[in-house]
Amino acid sequence: MGRSDLKIVFMGTPEFSATCLRALIDNGYNVMLAVSQPDKPVGRKHIITAPPVKELALSCGIEVFQPDSMKSDEAFEKLSSLSPDLVVTAAYGKILPKRVLDIPKYGCINVHASLLPKYRGASPVQNAILNGDEVTGVTIMNMDVGMDTGDILTTVEVPIDINIHTDALMNELAVAGSSLLIDTIDDLVEGKITPVKQDESLATSCPMI
Repeated sequence: MGRSDLKIVFMGTPEFSATCLRALIDNGYNVMLAVSQPDKPVGRKHIITAPPVKELALSCGIEVFQPDSMKSDEAFEKLSSLSPDLVVTAAYGKILPKRVLDIPKYGCINVHASLLPKYRGASPVQNAILNGDEVTGVTIMNMDVGMDTGDILTTVEVPIDINIHTDALMNELAVAGSSLLIDTIDDLVEGKITPVKQDESLATSCPMI
């Protein structure tokens, strides 16, 4: 199956996600739909602002869907109607229910900004810096109903400069993760990847900051 034939639904919200979406677009994948969290008020004036993924998708002619919850019948019916081959998520911010996970032929994969099972949750980059880690990375995993608990497909390590701040590290991880994503999708579709279960004894979590 060629890249242009692979029907993808992308789910993400912030700049990290937009970098991954841009990689899919630039590498010729057929992104049918971009799912993002609803527009939210930003700044002191609380100006309603579209998330970066929505802005990028619309600029590239990709339909955008912004449900309040992926657990709704509306969301399920929307995705089912598209019959996607693959769902790719990156910092979307919502857990997908099992009936959504079961829709795509090749499953749902997530781009997570840590070396799982370390730093499951919403703030892996901030915690890597706060804890003085010398190395972090990106994990691409099969999604399940848990919080970043799915089987690992691929990983890439990224060193942490002692003077780096969150935004800069997030950008480095987005670039590394988007490149890893492209390689992972190709190998996944060709059946070249053997998923590896996470070691629960090494798992740590990090809540939203």
